[in-house]
Amino acid sequence: MWHLLVPLLQVGASASGASAQPSVHDVLAAEYSRGAPAAQVATIDRAIASGDTALQRLAARALGRWEQAAHANRLAPLIASTSPGVRRQAYDAAAQMRVLSLLWPRATPDADPRARGAWGESLGRIATPDAAIEGALVSQLGDASVDTRRGMARGLESYLRRNARTLKAQPATLAALRARVQQDSDSEVRLASMLALTAAADRDSVTLSRARADADPQVRRAAVALSRTWLDDPHPMVRWQALRVAGDCARAAAHVADTSEHVRLVAIDLLGEKKCDTAPLRALTSHADWRRRAHAVVALARVAPAEAAPAVKALAGASVWQARAWAAQAAVLIKDDATLAKLATDAEPNVALAASHTVPTALALLKREHAGAMLHGAQVIGRADSATRRANGPALRAAFDRIARRGVTWRDPREAIVQAVLLDDATRTWLEPLLKHPDPAIARRVAMRLSPDTTKLLAHTTRYEPTPFPSASVLNGLKGATAEIHIAGKGIIAMRLLSDEAVMAVHAFVTLAETGAFAGRTLHRIVPNFVVQGGSPGADEYDPATSYFMRDEVGFARNARGTFGISTRGRDTGDGQLYINLIDNMRLDHDYTVFAETVRGLDVVDRIQEGDVMTRLVIKRQGSR
Repeated sequence: MWHLLVPLLQVGASASGASAQPSVHDVLAAEYSRGAPAAQVATIDRAIASGDTALQRLAARALGRWEQAAHANRLAPLIASTSPGVRRQAYDAAAQMRVLSLLWPRATPDADPRARGAWGESLGRIATPDAAIEGALVSQLGDASVDTRRGMARGLESYLRRNARTLKAQPATLAALRARVQQDSDSEVRLASMLALTAAADRDSVTLSRARADADPQVRRAAVALSRTWLDDPHPMVRWQALRVAGDCARAAAHVADTSEHVRLVAIDLLGEKKCDTAPLRALTSHADWRRRAHAVVALARVAPAEAAPAVKALAGASVWQARAWAAQAAVLIKDDATLAKLATDAEPNVALAASHTVPTALALLKREHAGAMLHGAQVIGRADSATRRANGPALRAAFDRIARRGVTWRDPREAIVQAVLLDDATRTWLEPLLKHPDPAIARRVAMRLSPDTTKLLAHTTRYEPTPFPSASVLNGLKGATAEIHIAGKGIIAMRLLSDEAVMAVHAFVTLAETGAFAGRTLHRIVPNFVVQGGSPGADEYDPATSYFMRDEVGFARNARGTFGISTRGRDTGDGQLYINLIDNMRLDHDYTVFAETVRGLDVVDRIQEGDVMTRLVIKRQGSR
């Protein structure tokens, strides 16, 4: 990875005058501004005109992160730069801005292998079905440079995946991708090519056979997923995938004692999904490990509801709240209303919302200080009939008003409440002032409820501004920083923070960590062969770690296995929750901010399970002991 940033302390503040060369800090602040006010656009113009390739790379990245095609004329000279590094960054920015004309047509491929690879990857990210573009990517797929091959393979993966509904890959494309899977010396090229074939639904038997025997478990996993065939593999990620796509009762029963907890749990789940013999499940419903016990109870509820009833009631009394949430899932399956009524009053909001499916229990959720509970409560009421929604309008409005002082990151319950209220005179009177809500998304939602013609209603909507951009000294203190996350009972994950790629995400993470915000919080979402997610004070998707929305910082940092990213629910909606990639998630690249990578403790990452707790986070700054 080449470094975008020069040391901030070596670059002073901007000299006065519009034509002065900006500092690195100036350009980063302009990137963060997203193109407003005009003075920030002028900063980018000065960086482009400076002749300093480090500043020009940052300027290109900033234009890409603005994602405004109107600035394509500013990016054009950087596309034509004599510096390969500048061109590489400019290609990426053109794709982020979705300006195809800056990438295609091109008279000759870029002479620099890394820039050529960036061009191919960028072109594939935004191209619509076009035989000429597809052919151009394929023509470079066998290039001597691994950097070029990686870019072309990634470009074809994006191109085929994004256009899968309307595109039929050309025979030459499929042949070239098969050749890369079977012959390429680079595992990243083989994996990207395998994923491209997956997007094209190409199940060539020779290629799949070769891929299932690949030295890289990620390639084997992808081959198993595409072929949907069984493979008893030494790596847990492959065994998990094989069970998911080709598991039967015998295979599930054989893996309930697997050495990997991910595999054990999916095997238990399959016993329920496949309606298998209940004997293994009955034995597990009293297991000492709450996760195996909880999965077994839900699986048994799927197969034999009457037989599961005693186990459901017992699980509902578990000391671990996550186990009680699983009991609520099982109670829904066996229609155990008494257990659901009990769990709906649980002190833990996540248990209560798992058990709440009626209007009375939904009303109780609206009184919780928990974004996920309020969201679920509003959604339940919103699905009710008009009379019920009208009757509960005061409760919905009161819930919205109660969280008025909460940050904009409580958007989800606010939107759900605005959507749930019945539009009558009282609601209109209440909604109209919300057209000036500090969160533009809420103002838009309100406008849509009030009128199908939102143009006039939104005339005074303000632009959302996140927290002020930090000083150069604050950002310089992040360079070279590392972190350690201590996971209770599992070990330590050592991370390198990528302040050169995602300075504001690193700043937010370090700030939260150093104030102790993450200590004691859980990893609440576990999706094997995808991600682990956590950091929420409410142990859910919706309760934010920050009061402000973070702006995305996407680019060349990859969602590779073991990297850390910022969880979002749409562009620029990061709220401090983090995720860890369990595999190379190429489809997340350029859409999600990556801010750190694991340097030690990947085995700990692999063993994280639902409810595991981050007991301590330690930030180590460069130069500190």
